[in-house]
Amino acid sequence: MPQEGTPVLVVELAFTAAPQRLAARPAHRAALARLHGEGKLLAAGPWTDDTGALLLFALERPALDEVLREDPYYLRTPGVEVRSIREWTPVVGGPQE
Repeated sequence: MPQEGTPVLVVELAFTAAPQRLAARPAHRAALARLHGEGKLLAAGPWTDDTGALLLFALERPALDEVLREDPYYLRTPGVEVRSIREWTPVVGGPQE
């Protein structure tokens, strides 16, 4: 469970059908499972039409930047684009519940 006051950062991804994206996905999902187990990732998943995904991280921005650099899926895999990173303030739910 994240500490109180930890921001929730929302990462929105856009996908294309590039085969490199699908090949990189198993390792990426293993990294997501590890981050979730560590309490750094609250939730993640693709849009139902597979045009992108939404990820909710309970991290400070420098730590998120490190996660993005370490997992090549985000910044170096053809077919994956980081569309936006925004800080979100949950009113109901969120990391402290």
